Amino acid sequence: MDVTNTPSVTQLLLAWSNGDAEALEQLVPLVQAELRRIAKRYMRRERAGHLLQTSALVNEAYLRLIDWQNVQWESRAHFFGVAAQLMRRVLVDEARERNQLKRGGDALRVSLSEAEEESNERPMDLLALDDALKTLAKLDSRKSEVVVLRFFGGLSLDESAEFLKISRRTVAREWDFAKTWLFRELSKNPIPGD
Repeated sequence: MDVTNTPSVTQLLLAWSNGDAEALEQLVPLVQAELRRIAKRYMRRERAGHLLQTSALVNEAYLRLIDWQNVQWESRAHFFGVAAQLMRRVLVDEARERNQLKRGGDALRVSLSEAEEESNERPMDLLALDDALKTLAKLDSRKSEVVVLRFFGGLSLDESAEFLKISRRTVAREWDFAKTWLFRELSKNPIPGD
């Protein structure tokens, strides 16, 4: 693909929003790598033996993205911000489903040495984080959005500012506040067994 003649992601998103199916075909290879990067960030935080693979997360998010009707994509940051939110929903839905399974037959079997290795790494509790983000959203929805964009989506301060249509400095302040608030909130509810 000749990069010098390739339209930007933003141009292709706008064309796709306006019904240009060919723009979607050109868009896919351009966003695939970025979606994989975002998915890898999510998956690094998951526990060992997690059943959902990076490619499955990308595919699920991609299917949800292209299924959106009448979305007027504004920019690259807008698209990847929405993608980050969708990936978060996929992982939270998967975590809830996993927690609803009964103990026993569906359990992942590991050796004692594998269990010992895994116990040394503290897994991220996505459900607790999701609950904390919902609480934060009730107090200040924009701070919650900043967390989703920065932590889950890996968007930079500038990209987050563009997505939220606020200044970079405001994003930095809200990010700092939200991290501190979430740390305190999650420290109140430690992972069982710790």
